[in-house]
Amino acid sequence: MIELPDVIRNASGIRIFGKRLKSFVFTTDVAVIRNTNADAVIAVYPFTPQPVITAALVLAADVPVFCGVGGGLTMGKRVVNLALDAEFKGAMGIVVNSPTSNEVIRLVRETIDIPIVVTVVSEYEDIQARIDAGATILNVSGAKKTPYIVKSIRENFPDFPIIATGGNTDESIKETIEAGANAITYTPPTTGKIFTSLMGKYRDIYKEESQEREE
Repeated sequence: MIELPDVIRNASGIRIFGKRLKSFVFTTDVAVIRNTNADAVIAVYPFTPQPVITAALVLAADVPVFCGVGGGLTMGKRVVNLALDAEFKGAMGIVVNSPTSNEVIRLVRETIDIPIVVTVVSEYEDIQARIDAGATILNVSGAKKTPYIVKSIRENFPDFPIIATGGNTDESIKETIEAGANAITYTPPTTGKIFTSLMGKYRDIYKEESQEREE
């Protein structure tokens, strides 16, 4: 099982439909989704979103899934349709990318009842306009500047729910939580990287057994 860093439990969490979510695993790998202790899945990928992918992710997960529905490569009415489809398929929330216009967010808000997670990548974005358009949660993904962006948002919007990327160290996650993030997204190692580690251990076992036979 891929266990997320314990420090994430220090986050306050975001309460959605009666569930308090503190940790989000960032993946579309169904094998990872079935073998993690994360509170929820945030499934965003750099391709045109497809309903069949949404269906597979929701079916595979035994925790809430927040599905990407576009906003970058995919724009306009298709984003609205994909959001509605994700709601029908059982997603707990949908995620739109940073370039998504406020008009599209408004249309999505008028169409679905589940939360809309809006990705924020820069401190220069108009957060108030995002909230006014219908954003339910902000998802801050600013690389090394993430804690700074979270802090600047929190100063102006003390109670608005924020998810943020926390990096892969306890120190960076703690810094992001202290900046004001309510929940943390965590990118797990790929199955390829896990296999590399396992195969290395298997090879060592065969090597040790061979040396013992020679002795």
